[in-house]
Amino acid sequence: MSASQSFPAAAWRRLKKNKGAVCGLIVIILAAFIAVFAYFLAPDSSPFANRIILEIGGEKPGYQQFFIKVKKDKDVSATGFFQQLISGKEDIYYYVPITKHELQRDSIVVQKFIDDGVTERRAYHLSQTAATPVVRKKFFLGTDKYGRDIFSRIIAGTRVSLSVGLITVIISLSIGLVLGSLAGYFRGATDDIIMWFINVIWSIPTLLLVFAITLALGKGFWQVFIAVGLTMWVNVARLVRGQVLAARELEYVEATRALGFSAFRTIVRHIWPNIMGPVMVIAASNFASAIVIEAGLSFLGVGVQPPQPSWGLMIKENYNFIITQNPMLALAPGFAIMLLVLAFNLLGNGLRDALHVRGRV
Repeated sequence: MSASQSFPAAAWRRLKKNKGAVCGLIVIILAAFIAVFAYFLAPDSSPFANRIILEIGGEKPGYQQFFIKVKKDKDVSATGFFQQLISGKEDIYYYVPITKHELQRDSIVVQKFIDDGVTERRAYHLSQTAATPVVRKKFFLGTDKYGRDIFSRIIAGTRVSLSVGLITVIISLSIGLVLGSLAGYFRGATDDIIMWFINVIWSIPTLLLVFAITLALGKGFWQVFIAVGLTMWVNVARLVRGQVLAARELEYVEATRALGFSAFRTIVRHIWPNIMGPVMVIAASNFASAIVIEAGLSFLGVGVQPPQPSWGLMIKENYNFIITQNPMLALAPGFAIMLLVLAFNLLGNGLRDALHVRGRV
């Protein structure tokens, strides 16, 4: 086995011995699976898990309710597998909360639930309802003030958090690797100009810079990804510059110059593979930071916009319940943020130890 093959294998063996890193990796893999198949796993598979049932708003975890499924007035087109995978499946029924129901010939008579102790008698022809008209649903984490299932929205919100982390890391690595490599390899005036630019960006508070970019690009799903990504490349660039400055003096880089290889080939094919260890560690750190920043932006109202579920937006919509009867509405998405950020931090620490970042050139 060659040295280039043995080092990744040895690093993987060291990583597997770190229980914290392994737990973090398992949580991340599980979160990725949930994000991909969110609309198949969530009890509410409607787009954005946005099934609004105002009568049952603000209920506590474990709440159960009977519903009668009434056909919608409009025709709802069939949803294919890939369409549901990407954007969910539109409900073909209205879910009407009820307390009692009774079959009478070709009709079903129900007591529609309006509020505690308040009901309304209604009758529906069986042709207006589903084949199994009455179902009971359990809301594991309760419902928000609009009667939406908190558990389903947390599952759907996993997609937003992982997406913003992934896109942020891609953007920050792309910019940071290029600018850091140019500064470290060519030094001189190139280094001075790039470092001046880095120091200017570094001096601006991250949240303030994100606000400025978000206001320039507008509020929305993709805009927040770009805004966060454009603010997190500075750490990568500084790290890459230091690594390239050290690597360019090593013998294998001198050999590429002697063989007449171009600077582009030397950087991409010879230097980058040897500095990927530290870059992977900072990528894991940036992933965690991006999740927190996106949650903060959504909480402040300049991130992901309703009705799209975001953990930060869910905290904003339900934080007033913390001091009332149902704090779990805001605490549940907060715990989800904490768990996912902790997983990436544990994985980053494990990668740092496994790759011997501090001890490597």
